[in-house]
Amino acid sequence: MYFHHRILCAPRTWKTVADSIVHLSGQWLAKSDCALYGVWRSQIGRPRDELTMITVWREPPADDTVTAPLSGLADIVRHSAVALTPTLRPTSPEPPRRQGNYAFRWFKTPAHHWPEFLDLCAAAWPEFESAYDSQIIGLWRATPDDNNTVRSLLVTRRPDLAMWERSKLPANEAEAETRRKLSRRYDLCDDTVVCTSTLLTAADREDTARWT
Repeated sequence: MYFHHRILCAPRTWKTVADSIVHLSGQWLAKSDCALYGVWRSQIGRPRDELTMITVWREPPADDTVTAPLSGLADIVRHSAVALTPTLRPTSPEPPRRQGNYAFRWFKTPAHHWPEFLDLCAAAWPEFESAYDSQIIGLWRATPDDNNTVRSLLVTRRPDLAMWERSKLPANEAEAETRRKLSRRYDLCDDTVVCTSTLLTAADREDTARWT
């Protein structure tokens, strides 16, 4: 099981909090049966001092242990967590390591459209990834469902924001067909919202741009 965390930090402390999380993450598995999947900082669409974190748990945790990895850390103003169950991806808890532009897109999809939604994802992803040097990190289903509506989180890595724009503008018929599948997916949902971020736990390079 995975959890998506939003961590609002005191002004100008996002880097300090993130460093503390990474430093302590090696102890989590022993203490909380939990491992760090990734930490991201805001790029576009979320507050400057908000971190996004995903954790992965061997077993579904009790409610009072979900916040255990953050207990005792200074400068955290507010924290929320959403339980996630992987669907088509990820197929393993191996975390993402490449820096880039990470889009976190939430969908609310009527339950009767959910099977078609998944089919469209499976059909579109291979062409999307090969055409745009991009990777689908995961599509998780949030739990519990609400009023016959499936809430899901799609995390996509692109190399940069320029590729974000490029991926919206098909250059040939094959790309246009991929865009058609993705557009149909949006037509099935009741609501969708996206924000972008960069990966603080990347192994290849640090992102030092000031985005917000």
